[in-house]
Amino acid sequence: MEKNNCKAWLYLLPAIIFLAVFLVYPLIDVFIYSFEEGYNSVTGSSFGIGLYNYRYVLRDPYFLMALKNTLILVLITVPLSTALALLISLGLSSVKKLRELFQTVYFLPYVTNTLAVGLVFMILFQKTEYSNGLINLLLELFGISPVDFINGPYIAKISVLCIYTVWVVLPFKILLLTSALASVKQDYYNAAMIDNTPKWRVFTKITLPMISPTLFYLVITGFIGAFKAYSDAVALFGTDLNAAEMNTVVGYIYDMLYGDGGGYPSYASAAAIILFAIVLTVTVINLLVSRKHVHY
Repeated sequence: MEKNNCKAWLYLLPAIIFLAVFLVYPLIDVFIYSFEEGYNSVTGSSFGIGLYNYRYVLRDPYFLMALKNTLILVLITVPLSTALALLISLGLSSVKKLRELFQTVYFLPYVTNTLAVGLVFMILFQKTEYSNGLINLLLELFGISPVDFINGPYIAKISVLCIYTVWVVLPFKILLLTSALASVKQDYYNAAMIDNTPKWRVFTKITLPMISPTLFYLVITGFIGAFKAYSDAVALFGTDLNAAEMNTVVGYIYDMLYGDGGGYPSYASAAAIILFAIVLTVTVINLLVSRKHVHY
């Protein structure tokens, strides 16, 4: 038995080493940097140890703006994209003919380059001196004045960012939910049909409980992905996200490290630890909620 345990640990050793070097060690390193005040990455020296980096970051208007944008993305895009994916998956499951074609069409945005999709969205939404954009042309048909969604008011820009984010994550969720719906045993539905059970009750008492593990997985990964959003904003508004008021927490961390006003690894580390704490808290809350509502 002990020999088998040794062999198992030997098989796991490469993965353990990989995780320790590329995950555990960097996390500990960032945690240490976050408390080193005035850290200089060239000399490796600092002024002292304390909470100044956290106080600076939490009072920085750019960080607060980035945190607000990130929270809006999380609160809007995760529930909306999951609900839309579920509705579309239910529709696909009820279609017999051309189901594979529709699944392929819905999956295309997932395999398309993020920046390419962002460029398309810019063309659709951006208002220029030569054109108001396709979306504005459609709005004008309903008597709505043209809106500059890329360089205009904040509410317009954050709306476009939310729509873009939902569009990007939707295909993956549709793929998983369609597979989950296909795995539900037909016997349950046949039994419900014999009892003449209403469709809404079939959905809430059979379909949702059976696909709840997949839904839970999508919600967890959706929250984590939304908290890490950065490339979506860059694709739409360029690299100067602070000027566009569309920065995210990950964008703030990048700017502190490599941006025009960068070179502050201690501030970036403090922001990264704050983001890590937020994501960990949200994940733990979801895990606690899942104990009552997820059926394995």
